[in-house]
Amino acid sequence: MQSPLYRHVISQITQKLESGEWRSGETIPSEPRLAQQFHVSVGTIRKAIDELVAGQILVRHQGRGTFVSTHSEDHYRYHFFHIVDADGTKRFPAVELHAFRRGRADGSEAAKLGLKRGAPVIRVVNLLRLDDDPVVLDRITIAAQQFPGLTRAIFVARPGTIYHLYQERYGVSVIRAVERLRAVTADGATGKALGVRAGDPLLEIERVAYTYRDRPVELRVSQVNTGHHAYLSELGKGA
Repeated sequence: MQSPLYRHVISQITQKLESGEWRSGETIPSEPRLAQQFHVSVGTIRKAIDELVAGQILVRHQGRGTFVSTHSEDHYRYHFFHIVDADGTKRFPAVELHAFRRGRADGSEAAKLGLKRGAPVIRVVNLLRLDDDPVVLDRITIAAQQFPGLTRAIFVARPGTIYHLYQERYGVSVIRAVERLRAVTADGATGKALGVRAGDPLLEIERVAYTYRDRPVELRVSQVNTGHHAYLSELGKGA
């Protein structure tokens, strides 16, 4: 069974985004121009763009056109950061770098990042605070080959979010993520970082972030102190 025509258009647009022909923050051609370029109707183009906008890969600005999404703080907070206060308030966390190291992928990291076991990786540990309270300890693993030249100094000096760094410096856009949640207990090091006792309950979130064509970009394991905070995901909410 053939895919609908607008799916082919989505694939063609994705190729241009992936190649960097249309970069983050830039406007893409108008719908009539795209219709001419791809030899389809404006309605087909609109349907493809509607889906990409719904996925927050593109964003429409009334009267200005359609733009490639940028990983701003607001985009990250509302699309990828799901920890809220007890009353549901969502705020952007203050981030402290605890570790930045190079190593080799273990079996689990390799499987989740699509690497060979032993491939070079970069591991980062961040502590996230909300109103000075330590709430989330993030352990991040990325493929060193995908982010050549990335150093601790570059990572610390990034002007925006980590995903913004991936996008602007390396042309790697995170467009979706898959998360798995489970209950765990704090070990000594995690408990010390989060201000809880070893053995206290925590929420663990394992996230694999993907770029175009479902290529994994990042493995992130977050341990969350939910004593005064909660995980909130607003399913079905539009962009």
